[in-house]
Amino acid sequence: MDNRPMDNRVADIAVLGGGLAGGLIALALAKLRPELHVVVIERGAALGGNHVWSFFASDLPDGAAELIEPLIAARWDAYEVRFPRRRRRLATPYCSITSERFDAALRKALPVGAVLTGCAATQVAADRIELADGREIAAHAVIDARGTASLPHMEGGWQKFVGQLVRTERPHGLERPVVMDATVAQLDGYRFVYCLPFSPTEVFVEDTYYSDSPDLNAPLLRERIAAYCAAAGWQVAEILSEETGVLPVVGRGDWAAYRAETESAGVALAGVRAGLFHSLTSYSLPDALAFALDLARQSDLSGTGLAAWSRAGAEGHWRAGWFYRKLTTLLFCAAVPDQRFRVLQRFYGLKPALIERLYAGETTMADQLRILSGKPPVPFFTAVATLLGTPPLNPLTAPEPTA
Repeated sequence: MDNRPMDNRVADIAVLGGGLAGGLIALALAKLRPELHVVVIERGAALGGNHVWSFFASDLPDGAAELIEPLIAARWDAYEVRFPRRRRRLATPYCSITSERFDAALRKALPVGAVLTGCAATQVAADRIELADGREIAAHAVIDARGTASLPHMEGGWQKFVGQLVRTERPHGLERPVVMDATVAQLDGYRFVYCLPFSPTEVFVEDTYYSDSPDLNAPLLRERIAAYCAAAGWQVAEILSEETGVLPVVGRGDWAAYRAETESAGVALAGVRAGLFHSLTSYSLPDALAFALDLARQSDLSGTGLAAWSRAGAEGHWRAGWFYRKLTTLLFCAAVPDQRFRVLQRFYGLKPALIERLYAGETTMADQLRILSGKPPVPFFTAVATLLGTPPLNPLTAPEPTA
């Protein structure tokens, strides 16, 4: 790798946004195309912000394991789910990435000077990015990987959460992740608690909701996290970090109108801004990985070439996601909010390979028939009317979370 300082005033590729999608693009280019000068521009103080990203080993596209290995902060050989009438341990390996590990690994992999943090963009064009401090970055190609909290022309619901990494006074005793604990009170839609044991005395606890509203009452969720820890017998000695999120869950939308409002001529879109996420789970890591690896293998890395390639890929992703949008609509429109957990409770009784394929966005036609067959966890005629009709969904425009 070339560790010489690079000239930030001109780049082969400028990546706007140093979150998950933008960081993975830069990492893939550094590994597979080290001859290119790549600049990553992030308005925050660090790459990756303040997040924990997790994934199943079965989610990774071909060639991704080696690329993502330096980012992994913890791994487990299995995970659990808990519902009122089902508890299950699944032997699918599970891994987590922390933003601190993400930032350190990217800075190590990229040449000196390739990362610009604390830099807000004021103008974005096909061949340049103008920064708030007056600097201008010229580039042969620009990729806009900034995330977005709102999706104009899209409808659905919201996945919202507060997560805290806590240190317990004594070992918490949790051996593996609990990806969904839906034995908690069902409030504000489908509610579950997500737990990651990072060490014997450190556990990440996230209170999550599939809700009709994007409103996030962070103080209230902090109280519920504290109550969950107390009920588990965990005496919290210290809160080490906290993150919040409000993510769109898409049921349907006007794809052409969304792209027309979002994109700029000659600028490639990536990540959530490009619509590259799982419509039902809001899960974007597998798509971000596949996009980054495929981009690094492109022969035409010009601005116009990447813009056309990324647009075609995003359109294909939208078409392929029709089944997950139907499931989103079913979850939000056919189930009474405090009974939505029944949909997931039934789903987690299916074969592990089918569960893996759904999270990876690779369900087969046989999977789809199996998911929809049998006794439905929602009223039958309501489910049929929901799947065949166009029931009302909420527009996906989110306010800022309450601090």
